[in-house]
Order: sequence, then C-alpha cells, then structure tokens
Amino acid sequence: MSDVGWGSFAPLTRALIKERDLRRVIEIGGGANPSFPPEEVRALDLDYTLLDISQAELDKAPPGYKTVCADIASPELQLDGEHDFAFSHMLAEHVRDGETFHRNVWRLLRPGGYALHFFPTLWAPPFVVNRLLPESAADTLLRWIAPRRDRYRQAKFPARYDWCRGPTKAQIVRLEGLGYRVEAYEGFFGHERYYQRLPLIRKLHRMGSRYLSHHPIPDLTSFAMVLLRKS
Repeated sequence: MSDVGWGSFAPLTRALIKERDLRRVIEIGGGANPSFPPEEVRALDLDYTLLDISQAELDKAPPGYKTVCADIASPELQLDGEHDFAFSHMLAEHVRDGETFHRNVWRLLRPGGYALHFFPTLWAPPFVVNRLLPESAADTLLRWIAPRRDRYRQAKFPARYDWCRGPTKAQIVRLEGLGYRVEAYEGFFGHERYYQRLPLIRKLHRMGSRYLSHHPIPDLTSFAMVLLRKS
C-alpha cells in the first residue's frame, strides 16, 4: 500500500547513506522542505546540497544549507559529477522532460553512485485528473481535498508525470538505456488520502488497493520508488 512507500522512503534514504558511506549528497527539489535537518547533516558529516528550480523555495529552507538554483531537467545544466548520492521525493512528476531529468541525475553522480526517487505514477485516477485539468482548476480541487494544507511550505506546482510510471519492463529498459543499473523498483497501490471527503469512494478504493497489493499490475500503481546505480 502507498502508506508503506511514504513511510519507507526516509528510513531507506538514511540507511543508504550510513551503510554505503555516501558523503556527498544532493537533494533535488528539496526547496522549502529539506529531508535532512541541518543538525542531522552535521551529525552525519555530509557535504549536502539542495538543488531546486525556484530560488523562492530555496529561500524558505532553514539557514545553513549549500544551495543551487537550477533546472534539473535543463539540457544546459552544468554541475560536476562527483556526488555519491542524489535523491528526490515527490519531484519527478513536476519536470518537463523525464529523460533529461534522469540523464542529468546520472551526470551528477560519480561512477557507482546511487540515485533514489519517490514519485506518483500514471495511471492512478487522481494524477490523471491533475494532469488533464488546467492548473487553476487543479489548484481549486486540491484546496477542497486538503483544506489544511500549508500553502507556504507545500506550494502547488504543475505536474506533468513524464516518465512517472510503475515498475514496467518498458520503464526499466528506459532507465538502463541511460546507463543505470536498476537496483530496486517498487510500486505502491492506493491514494486514499484523496478521498477523505468521499467516504463511499474511499471504501471501494481501499478494497481495490488491497487486491492490487496482492495481485500487482505495474501500470496501475499510485506511487513508485526506484533505486538506481550509475553503471
């Protein structure tokens, strides 16, 4: 279920850093909400960089971070390739070009370096709707679904879902074609939080998600997490 995926991302990130001695780390799209607080960065002795397309979002982060304002999906991105670990959480769905995104992450890494990404996937119904609706309508719908959302710390950005798919054979071939080895690729089912105000739909959705968890269909995931290594 998707709650398992959400809950496992942070522990997996920390375990990878500690167990594989990954010291030079770059978080892509961390912006206002870095995954590692400054005190943990210091405790782990990390060379830690936040990369985000928005300087306004980077300015919301606590002081003390090394930051880079750049578009990770730009063909002109120029950054050194010496990072041990690059990761993103709920960022991949926002990039315009999934292939360029993954190519640029590959270029950020040293040989043998790791990349970890957690993202929503097509063809989960809420994300299909979000993709098709005009941004103003999608924003209005999100306000109704999550009225308590902190719009300052968790701003709404356009979502495109390019290359955001579950662990299909085609997606694995795509990533391996860029020079990655796919270490793990896990899909998660369910997006119940979007139906909190629709109890009957939420109940039916829960039943369907439980079925898919036992009989997985990669094209019907709601979220996915992929661990890649630069070959």
